[in-house]
Amino acid sequence: MGANPADPTDEFDAGAGGADLQFYGGRVMSAFPILFFIAWAIVQTALWRVADTTGLTVGILIGLIVGMFFVKGSWTGYANTIFEGMTQPVAVTAVVAWLWAGMFAETLQVGGFVEGLVWLADVSGVGALLFPAITFVLAALLATGIGTGYGTTIAFVVLFFPAGILLGANPVLMFGAILSGAIFGDNLAPVSDTTIVSAVTQDSDIGGVVATRFKYAIVAAAIAFPAYVLASSALPGIDVAGDPAEIIAAAAEPAGLIHLVSMAAVIGTAVAGRHIIEAISWGIIVAVVANLLFGLSTASDILVFRAPADGPLVEPLAFLPILEVVEPGEVGVGGSLLAGIEGFFALAILILFIIAAAQIMIRGGAFDAILEFSFDRLATNVRNAELTMVGSSALINAAITINTAAEIAIGPYISKVGERFNINGYRRANILDANTAALGYIFPWSGGVLVGFEAMQGLPDEFEWFEAGMIVNPVEVFPFVFHGWLLVAVFVVAAATGFGREYVIDRESEEVARV
Repeated sequence: MGANPADPTDEFDAGAGGADLQFYGGRVMSAFPILFFIAWAIVQTALWRVADTTGLTVGILIGLIVGMFFVKGSWTGYANTIFEGMTQPVAVTAVVAWLWAGMFAETLQVGGFVEGLVWLADVSGVGALLFPAITFVLAALLATGIGTGYGTTIAFVVLFFPAGILLGANPVLMFGAILSGAIFGDNLAPVSDTTIVSAVTQDSDIGGVVATRFKYAIVAAAIAFPAYVLASSALPGIDVAGDPAEIIAAAAEPAGLIHLVSMAAVIGTAVAGRHIIEAISWGIIVAVVANLLFGLSTASDILVFRAPADGPLVEPLAFLPILEVVEPGEVGVGGSLLAGIEGFFALAILILFIIAAAQIMIRGGAFDAILEFSFDRLATNVRNAELTMVGSSALINAAITINTAAEIAIGPYISKVGERFNINGYRRANILDANTAALGYIFPWSGGVLVGFEAMQGLPDEFEWFEAGMIVNPVEVFPFVFHGWLLVAVFVVAAATGFGREYVIDRESEEVARV
């Protein structure tokens, strides 16, 4: 996800302290709300092909309500746990990062950045065949620079996704390439919160973690890039209403590329060690200035107040570029800043309730039961221990669909089993982060996929040629997040073969400077 928390281990309560919940049917019943939600999400998105965030929100709410009937004794503790989960900083951090990234992406949108990308791809001869693979690389670079995979997903869905479709690329493949790039950066960026959490929970320094995980990430990326080229040659694009050549010619506008400076401002500030909110804020400021200075958009495109003529001080101030006098039925506030945040309100509510359901699972003991079984029964030697780490982190991430929250919850258990076999902290951190970073952008109900899907909802309103049928259902992208699947596969192979395995005696934390 990547939001640079000051103390990420305090963000998600993995069961330490507080009163435990008791359920009829035992600890496993505390997983009912989250399992009900997953089943609901599969039926809605995979079987019925209804990709609607509000429908998923209803699913998690019903799961939480029905789960209450399995609680022993008073329901007060259960209700308080819902609030406890919804107020976890990890959930709020995700929502805030989305809102900032949404404002940034939409401001670049009204400034013609998509049109600049279309022009650049057209003149350089980059067509449908290469565009998804190049999108993967560029998304990986941005996510590595700014440390937020979610923010990268939002920006690239709004900016690169429509450009790729216009050039003839397959939309599902484009979405998969964007998610893959987000995974790469979320996994590798030193400022990513998943990187920080994986290091802190395994008592390792961040520099050492990043240095030792590069070899795994680059192997997966080196395979993913040609995979997108091959897939692009096999998967056709979709028809765009009208003549694509004419649309491209009309859309191509090199001036929009000035916003490469806006993106550089975000990346440079983040790499300099500033908080991601500060970094994106600078990007927004640079984008707004560039839009106004170079005439890429008007001030009202960025922020506008539509007020009735009879309002106090409306007529005298009608000369302001952000104030429009309108009929009473047209009153409201608009512009890229508002458009960038309003699309994520429904998703924000959904994520808060998912975190609440995960907290119930933790307080009720289902989380501990799953991990106790896997670690006590399966982790019998070093090889099996590492395979258990891979499998258990994948399983927990399927239930706790925000990757940082899943990582914080399972981190102590990964540390426990790794220390049992003297596995080095860097190795433990890399296994932990690879799986949670990857699978947080693969499952159709996971946060990374949903945030990208939510960003797509506004594209039909942005482009006349973009039709609702071009929006990718979250279940469709599942097989095409190549870097995510490959990253998991790399660690399965590494665990099975011992590739890259290090023990505590092999390397001390202070030795990382020589890596």
